[in-house]
Amino acid sequence: MVSRRAFSTSALAAFSAASLTGLALPAPALAKEAPAYDPTPQYVRIKKEFLPGQILILTRSYYLYLVTDKREAIRYGVGVGKAGLEFTGSAIIERKREWPSWRPTAEMIKRSPRTYSRFVDNEYIQPGGPNNPLGARALYLYQNGVDTYFRIHGTTQPETIGSSASNGCIRMLNEHVTDLYDRVPVGTKVTVM
Repeated sequence: MVSRRAFSTSALAAFSAASLTGLALPAPALAKEAPAYDPTPQYVRIKKEFLPGQILILTRSYYLYLVTDKREAIRYGVGVGKAGLEFTGSAIIERKREWPSWRPTAEMIKRSPRTYSRFVDNEYIQPGGPNNPLGARALYLYQNGVDTYFRIHGTTQPETIGSSASNGCIRMLNEHVTDLYDRVPVGTKVTVM
């Protein structure tokens, strides 16, 4: 039986000898991998049933698509709601704000009173700015004229893009949500799947 130490020593020696003599070691065979997640905005093809001007969000893949032309869209990386907190369905952007103010919902405060302690038992609203969780821009989602309290917004936590980490909102990098904000008017249809 070969000991772990003997195996490691002989493997290291073989690798060193191959490296010193200039021999190329064959790369291990790898299974075909899915493309790496890329939040960078880019033009992509999209199914023909989506009309220009609509926004489609695919929460499982962490992408938001702004349909720009027949079968074409700009794809942005996003962060989405944690399990059980995510928004799905259709909504309309009824309001837009630059550097929006923010207050967590009563449900958020109840779920995490320690996290939101500065909002407990008061009416404090955090003013807009670089430390505000909604980031640089917010697009407010409504259904039948009623605020859903879900937003497409920037973030102070860029590391959460590409994950399920929010209280239900769709997060984008600040520069990406600023670009989207400039491209979409109030009245834009949003479908979250």
